Amino acid sequence: MTPIPPIGSPFLYTVFTIAVLIMIAVDMLALKQTGDHKVSVKEALIWTLVWVTVALLFNVWLYWYLAHGEFPDLNLTVEAQQAMAVEASMDYLTGYVLEKSLSIDNIFVFLLIFSFFKIPAKFQRRVLVYGIFAAIALRVIMVLIGASLISQFEWILYVFGAFLVYTGFTMFKKSDEEEDLNQKWFIRFIKKRMKFTDKLDAEHFFTKENGVRYGTPLLLTLIVITISDIIFAVDSVPAIFAITKDPFIVMTSNVFAILGLRAMYFLLADMADRFAFLQYGLATILVFIGSKMLLLAFDFHIPTSISLSVVLIVLVGSVLISLKSKPKTE
Repeated sequence: MTPIPPIGSPFLYTVFTIAVLIMIAVDMLALKQTGDHKVSVKEALIWTLVWVTVALLFNVWLYWYLAHGEFPDLNLTVEAQQAMAVEASMDYLTGYVLEKSLSIDNIFVFLLIFSFFKIPAKFQRRVLVYGIFAAIALRVIMVLIGASLISQFEWILYVFGAFLVYTGFTMFKKSDEEEDLNQKWFIRFIKKRMKFTDKLDAEHFFTKENGVRYGTPLLLTLIVITISDIIFAVDSVPAIFAITKDPFIVMTSNVFAILGLRAMYFLLADMADRFAFLQYGLATILVFIGSKMLLLAFDFHIPTSISLSVVLIVLVGSVLISLKSKPKTE
């Protein structure tokens, strides 16, 4: 199939931006509570389903717009326009599922960070709000940089592919031992340049002790989560370029996957020990996506439908195996 032209237009970017801003506003207002608040599993489940539904409805609308809109500049036949709509919507769906899968690893890292800094569940909500805003900004920047690099240096895809394969294999060897984050160089660097207290002050990022302004553990947690977002963006953004090079599809699928991350965190946080094999599933997905990129050097293209099937089968399979196995605590 002839590759479809980039579908991004001022109109599509405007619709996407408005949709995201509306959903963020609704999300913020719906979960707004007086004082600290622990998000319940029921609340998290409802919002997880809402975000997934919105992402899928956006894909339905995108297909309808591309299939029935008028694009005189492209000079497409009716059949070619239908094919463009199908391919774009399939690329978006595959990218969304891929990014949603990889974002689960973010959740487990967030859980590790909150546990290390001893942040109670009732204070985690505010950190996640700011952390996800930072993640969205980072993804947009990374997508723009990645798209620019690929448009000028197509061989960068093979570098991305090799990096993903390497990352996948390192995940197979990841230790279950809890890391001492205080030994990380960036933590030592931050603590040398800012004053921090070991005491929490409700949901405040800063507090005063004896007239001196200190950062709270909540602020340090937010900084570490933002740094982890950068690391995950380096993995996930190259991965979706294996599905499509269209910046609009890459950006929309990334952002919609990230937007539901906060609700999914509270949904899965108490069940993290039950997903012992999920790490290996995600590693397998990264190796597969990286290999798909490398195979392009030999003019071998794996169809998007097969990529979507592999991602879903590996993800669901690793979850089912994890649920059938004994929890780590046992």
